[in-house]
Order: sequence, then structure tokens, then C-alpha cells
Amino acid sequence: MADDDQRYRLQSVDRALDALEALAAAGQGGLTLTEVAEGLSVSKSTAFSLLYTLTARGYAAESGDRRSRRYRLGMSLAKLGDAAEHQAPLMSLAMPVLQTVTDSTGLTSRLVVPDGPYAVAVARVDAPGTVRFASYLGSREFPHCTSAGKALLAALPPDQARSLAVTTGLPARTPRTITDPDALARDLELTAERGFAIDDEEDCEGVFCVGSAVYDRGGACVAAVSGTGLKLNRSAWQIADLGMAIRDAADSLTSALGGPLFAERRAGLGGVPRVSQSAEGAS
Repeated sequence: MADDDQRYRLQSVDRALDALEALAAAGQGGLTLTEVAEGLSVSKSTAFSLLYTLTARGYAAESGDRRSRRYRLGMSLAKLGDAAEHQAPLMSLAMPVLQTVTDSTGLTSRLVVPDGPYAVAVARVDAPGTVRFASYLGSREFPHCTSAGKALLAALPPDQARSLAVTTGLPARTPRTITDPDALARDLELTAERGFAIDDEEDCEGVFCVGSAVYDRGGACVAAVSGTGLKLNRSAWQIADLGMAIRDAADSLTSALGGPLFAERRAGLGGVPRVSQSAEGAS
């Protein structure tokens, strides 16, 4: 927010939101009045007024007697969360992210969602120029040879990912396709570690893709963002750099959905990764 816009901000609202964020960070144990006051750098009387108001509206909850009273988040926030989720559907949030990816990388970007053991592209922004990739929205794609598919598989427990991939038959789409379950498992492990998957001419010769998983506020992997381009003479490090750009884009969409970011998942703060429905894949 620009400095010129600071005059429109209400300090009381800022403090109330700061109080909610402090309660959220505190976890199940909650906070005492003193802890809230110290955390917000306000007097106890101001902290009490904030907490009293939030509790009266159901955005905070209190427990314990006067001396041991602690405050936690209230259930009214759950209603707001549900409303926000319905008002900000995945597709509408994803399109600006895809456009940014294409503008900044020159790749054709896509949003892919799981569909059983396959994946389906539901949105796309084409790269500038005359090259168009034969990627039709709504068509099923194999998970083992596409970057978004592998990103979705990597979000699953290894045994489940292996089982789902094997159900598709692991067909060889090109001479570079990974068709061995053990080799695929190693590739998925690397994908999970770096936060993005690579399809290095595995689905279509001369074409590479990089993809990264998207998570919702419940910790479920609900989609993947991918970028597709011509391989030409791109080196491994150039493709890896694009992979990190796609990972950042997936993080941006994950953040909009309230989900755990890559760094949080790596640190074990995002809960147990899981794929929505039980699916996987695409470029």
C-alpha cells in the first residue's frame, strides 16, 4: 500500500486485525490479556476492549476464570472463511496468476486439476507468437509424463502416488518417458524436495514443461500450475530457473486460497499434504 493511502487506514481496525492474527499464531493454547497487550504494544485496557468486542461478535472466544482467562479465535471466522472460499473460486484466482507467468516467462501457462488417476487442464494462457501447443482444455492427460501431473502425484504419500500412476499403465509417450515405477518414485521424491516437477520431452518431443502444486486452506493439493515451452537449446539450469518461477506462481495461488506455502510445507508447518479427491496429473 502506498504511503499516501495510509490516511485511509483506521488504527482501531488495524489493531483488531493484529489481535486476530496474534490469536491465530498462538494456536490452541490461546493468549492471556497481558500477552495480547504486550504483543500489540498497547495498554491492557485497550487490549481488553479489543478482545471484548471480538468476543461479543464471535470472532474471539474466551475460557477460564478471571485470573486464568485465555482468548482464542472464535467460530465466526469459520463462516467468513467459507464465504471467502465460495466468493473466490479457483478459476477466477488462477487467471491473473497464469497471465503473469506467461508475461514474465514467455511460456504457455495452464491450471490443471486432478480427475481420478488423470489430470485435466481447465485454464490456459497462450504464449505470444505463432507456436501453439496441442493442449485442449478438458482433456485427460497422463500423470507420469507431464510436469503438472508429477507435481500432483508428488503431493501424495508415495504408495498412493505409485498406485495411481500404475493404474494408467505408464505408457511411453516419447523415448524419454519414465515408464518404470521405481524411477518415477525417485523423480517424484525430487519433485517434492524442490517444489516443482520437470517434463523434459517426456510427453512430447521437443517440448518441456515445469509444474508446481497448489494447496487450499485445508492443506489439500487441489491443482497445479504449469508452464510449457519449446526445448530448443535450453540448459538444465535454465529449465530449473523456470521451475522456480512456476513454484512462486503456485505459491501465489496457494496464498490466495489460504494454503501452506512451499517453505512452510518443507518445514512441516502445512500439515499432511493430500490431493483433493485422489487424483493426479498434466503438463
